[in-house]
Amino acid sequence: MRTHRVEDLAEDSSTVRLAGWVDSRRDHGGVIFYDLRDSSGMVQVVVDPDANPELAEVAHSIRLEYCIAIAGTVRPRPEGTVNPDMATGAIEVAVDELTVLSASDPLPFQIDDRVDVDEAKRLEYRYLDLRRPQMAANLKARSKAVSAIRRQMDDMGFMEVETPTLIRSTPEGARDLLVPSRLRHGDFYALPQSPQLFKQLLMISGVDRYYQIARCYRDEDTRADRQIEFTQLDIEGAFWGQDDVLAAIEPAVAAATEAVRGVRPQTPFARMTWQESMDRFGTDKPDTRFGMELVDLSTAFAATEFKAFSGALAGGGVVRGINAGPQELARSGLDGLVELAQEKGAKGLVWMFVEDDGSLRSPVAKFLGDEEKVSLVKMLGASQGDLLLIVADTALVAGAVLGDLRLRFGKPDSHDELQYLWVVDFPVFEHTSSGELAPAHHPFTAPVDVEEMATDPANAASKAYDLVVNGVELGSGSVRIHDPETQRKVFEVLGISNESAEAKFGWFMEALRYGTPPHAGFAVGIDRLVSILQNEENIRQVMPFPKTQSGADPLTGAPTRVDDAQLAELGIKLVAED
Repeated sequence: MRTHRVEDLAEDSSTVRLAGWVDSRRDHGGVIFYDLRDSSGMVQVVVDPDANPELAEVAHSIRLEYCIAIAGTVRPRPEGTVNPDMATGAIEVAVDELTVLSASDPLPFQIDDRVDVDEAKRLEYRYLDLRRPQMAANLKARSKAVSAIRRQMDDMGFMEVETPTLIRSTPEGARDLLVPSRLRHGDFYALPQSPQLFKQLLMISGVDRYYQIARCYRDEDTRADRQIEFTQLDIEGAFWGQDDVLAAIEPAVAAATEAVRGVRPQTPFARMTWQESMDRFGTDKPDTRFGMELVDLSTAFAATEFKAFSGALAGGGVVRGINAGPQELARSGLDGLVELAQEKGAKGLVWMFVEDDGSLRSPVAKFLGDEEKVSLVKMLGASQGDLLLIVADTALVAGAVLGDLRLRFGKPDSHDELQYLWVVDFPVFEHTSSGELAPAHHPFTAPVDVEEMATDPANAASKAYDLVVNGVELGSGSVRIHDPETQRKVFEVLGISNESAEAKFGWFMEALRYGTPPHAGFAVGIDRLVSILQNEENIRQVMPFPKTQSGADPLTGAPTRVDDAQLAELGIKLVAED
């Protein structure tokens, strides 16, 4: 049906056969020009009905997105008609034969990146959306990235092993997607949130280095960087510590970056402790492409009489601030920042402008002493016109508020720059909104010190680490617990009784008692990585068939109701909603 793809054409290609879609059509006084598009590119083809009268009727009937096949001769474009914006802009194909392989109905939207189309409509016709140049480029980039990762993992001696997609429901931090059993009414499988326990079992099985391009499922509300189902590079290594994991992930991510961007990032990647990241940036996934770091101002206000500051310090909190640089905000805009701070749990936000004479303009300026003002300006490196933003609260709240404001006002020098960063030494546990302890990573993460974890769990450090790029978390991992007694102590701190642990994890706990080697691993989100490499803000742009923000699939109509006969086979009966 075809002898060449568009990208293979050259001026000396002579007679060729091509097949693809009609991207555009131009009728110039009888001579018809088409831009023929296939998966590799686009080329102009020319139909002259006078030279080929038998083609006239067919040529005039063809419309956009018709799927056609042609045979013709490659020739240089006439002088003055070369298109420098096309890879094939110096040539065209004079058509001798033309066949309509498949006609197209009128399009629901134009196959053009310049046309703004509602996302729901794009997802409803995703098969057409994927023909658009940017979406096609995103699919190619995803394929290149995954291929490069696989080659790199193979070169490093990893074994690719598939793990089950129907497993037992286990608490791993998110809601499980459940699958009812037809043969055992009332029992359910769960789709894996990750291959976590199975890859640890592979280490016990004697697999030295495992990897998988794994599909994962979490019943969470979708966001720009989150979907119900997603793909990750999953790895695990026996007799490994943290440095072994980082040394394996870096070349894989670098290879994917080079495959898509054409430039290999420098390794090893920078490292930063979790505490340093929280102190400097207010988040555990910092964007390090620009400054505007958080500054601890507590010492400047240690003796302050301003109650908002003194009260926070007396309660064990902090006073922190950022210099947002020269800003022009109306009072309504400043009030909006205060509201944002309150939405994140802060009692308030103090704003100050540095005037031309060096004085501070702020509703609270009159409550501060002269020395306090001087220290404030010096510590924040402020100059005239700068907007200073200050929060007095717990370290966690102050960091969250100022970290968000930093991203709002800070601008990287280049949006194409990639700054990969390891954030290490995470805490073992974190507090939930109800004040209970929960795993900061997952309950199989090894603590740095088991005794410290047992006596001071709120401050205990773990052997966990995240990979971050430009303020986006690409993945996380940890050294695993390989000692059953340590695992039991973690469950104990989490309030999981021996009986409950046995019921949920008994099969895994037993496996740990059969000579488990020390092991560690990591998982990189493929969707997030490719979206960053393609400068896409939403991972749906790099996923072939994603769900909407509400978890719906406009293409197939999923999720849908099923008939009563299917439910009866599963032993399920729906109850009426309130």
